[in-house]
Amino acid sequence: MAKDRKPEPGRTRGGASRAGAAGGKGGRTRPPVTNVVAPQRPWGLIAAAVAVLVFAAAVLTYAVLQVNESEANRVDAVDEIEGVQTFDYAAGQEHVTTPVTYEQSPPVGGPHDGEWADCTGTVYDVQIRLENAVHSMEHGAVWITYDPEVVTGDPLQTLTDVTSESGRMLSPNPGQDSPVSLQSWNHQLKVDSADDPRIEQFADFLTYNQEFFPEPGASCENPQFTSDPLVVGDGSRGAASMTTDAPTSTGAETGAP
Repeated sequence: MAKDRKPEPGRTRGGASRAGAAGGKGGRTRPPVTNVVAPQRPWGLIAAAVAVLVFAAAVLTYAVLQVNESEANRVDAVDEIEGVQTFDYAAGQEHVTTPVTYEQSPPVGGPHDGEWADCTGTVYDVQIRLENAVHSMEHGAVWITYDPEVVTGDPLQTLTDVTSESGRMLSPNPGQDSPVSLQSWNHQLKVDSADDPRIEQFADFLTYNQEFFPEPGASCENPQFTSDPLVVGDGSRGAASMTTDAPTSTGAETGAP
């Protein structure tokens, strides 16, 4: 009689062994595969931020340079402006309707017409009457004159730009002894170029500077003179024009006869 045969280890039928091989102890498994994606840098935002910083730095640098230039040109006294001449015309000069022979050319003070030339940043293309211009300086104006044979084009535009605020006026004065001359009551500066930095120094320091002109608060407005300026050789408009010599609301004229 034959003996029953025992199954040999590892040869058991069915899926038990296979299952054990696949999932039991000692079985090997592969780790899951992970796809690593490098983060994208926001280059557009970075470039925009850099551009903003560069622009801000440029603006700040320009502002600092402008302030430094302004401070470099600033003066605190007339005698800090090289070449300025000072005279001694007292307040209360006579109003006249006749021509006046002035010692300085262009004049810086003395008797003058009862009507003043408009000096609200006014640019004249005619040689305005001296007696009217002197009255404007009595009201605190800076009067810039130039030789039209010498100063044209860009230099003339430079003077026009300097004139563009109340308390100043610009007019041609053919034959004067310097290309550009600046006048305020009792002060004069003559220069050879419209680019001379002393022009702005003179204008900035002396326009409406109450320490240096007789009638603080007096008006610079005269629409009649703007629309119909009197020129060298014209006569006075007469005593009637003197009645327009009125102060602004900021104060009264002093010393006017």
